Amino acid sequence: MSHPNFLYDEIELGQEASIERVLTTNDLIVFAHASGNLNPIHLPELDGDGDGRPEAVAPSMWVGSLFSAVIGNILPGIGSLYLGQNLRFHGRVTIGDAITARVRVREKRRERVIVLDCRCELENGTLIADGEAQVIAPARKVELPDHQLPELMIERHQHFDRLLAACDDVEPITTAVAVPEDDASLGGALLAWHEGLITPILVGDRGRIEEVARALDADLGGVEIVDVADHVAAAARTVALVNDGRAAAIMKGHLHTGELLAEVTKRDGGLRSSRRLSHVFVMDVPGLPHPLLVTDAGINIAPDLEAKVDIVQNAIDLARALGMDTPRVGVLSAVETVNTKIPSTVDAAVLSKMADRGQIKGGVVDGPLAMDNAIDLQAAQTKGLVSLVAGKAQVLVAPNLEAGNMMAKELTFIAHAAAAGLVLGARVPIMLTSRADDEKSRLVSCALAQLYDAWKRSGRSVVRAREEG
Repeated sequence: MSHPNFLYDEIELGQEASIERVLTTNDLIVFAHASGNLNPIHLPELDGDGDGRPEAVAPSMWVGSLFSAVIGNILPGIGSLYLGQNLRFHGRVTIGDAITARVRVREKRRERVIVLDCRCELENGTLIADGEAQVIAPARKVELPDHQLPELMIERHQHFDRLLAACDDVEPITTAVAVPEDDASLGGALLAWHEGLITPILVGDRGRIEEVARALDADLGGVEIVDVADHVAAAARTVALVNDGRAAAIMKGHLHTGELLAEVTKRDGGLRSSRRLSHVFVMDVPGLPHPLLVTDAGINIAPDLEAKVDIVQNAIDLARALGMDTPRVGVLSAVETVNTKIPSTVDAAVLSKMADRGQIKGGVVDGPLAMDNAIDLQAAQTKGLVSLVAGKAQVLVAPNLEAGNMMAKELTFIAHAAAAGLVLGARVPIMLTSRADDEKSRLVSCALAQLYDAWKRSGRSVVRAREEG
């Protein structure tokens, strides 16, 4: 809110002004970018003094900048110019601390110079900083209309951090890794093992696996290796480990997806369930208050209505495993009205009604929805849509693989989302990792499998239970 400024003659000795502020994680990140001060003691989640714990202490100049905000915005206000600032720091501010920065007019000098006492305190009165500022009061009366700064988007993937943290409460899931014969697949599996997410069983050519391990300087001690030289045979053996009760999840390594899924979907000896297989991307999109699920972007090319029922149900089940009690599912098309010339709008309307009738369970399904009014509340309101889903969808169901794949990649490369994924519909979750995945995406894919498996076994979300304490 804009305040009228104070001219030199209007300012009185003893006059005060203050602002209140709570230090947030984003404050530390923005200040580090603006100042170039990358001291890890001032950054969240980093250990700056070697004691094994992150400090996340606000830089003293961040505290000092609050006095600048009081002076520039309130007293004297718009048009003020600094001559000097002297501060002494008596305490530190950490994330979540509420502080008050206050200035008080102590002296008026010639040439419009004002001297202000400065004091910053915690909510309980603890002194953080004090000192004085010398400023030139404004020369003319100005009051600006309220205005908004351009928004800043901080590219932090907090949702993925939350999912990984929830896995601390879950036993590692025994995972058969098919053909981990390159750096990415073997390195990813071993990383997930060291992070306590999976217990890997490596299925492939022992010689090649050990050669890659040496190149990575990785220790395979304690890791079971099932020596199978041929890729197709290795895929079959991977599936057999699940059927034998030795593995509860599958991870794709250095083989074609089709080779692995061909074994998974075999009528005899495969891992078929009553549902069709579908791929679900889980995306951590900066600015969204929840993870966003996108399906199907990896398996079903042009799904018919029957396939879409399973695609929606698979996505709902994963969303519930991730702590969304009744996930909101938006079935996408190009428009938000049913048009018989656009078949996906008809499918969307039918899926919505099937959810209303209990044929799709556990979520609220609405469609057809265009992309804008599925995720943006203002767009939905502009279109006059009254819906529990419109404007706040947590799951987006694409009309076909092409649309889903483009949407997921646009979110990744344009909106700077982080992505992980899982194949559902088989008897166990399947991780289709890609060479392009970074370490965190690989870890989160393992976390998804772990959390989904725990949900299937117990019927309750580990994520939700952790948040509820």
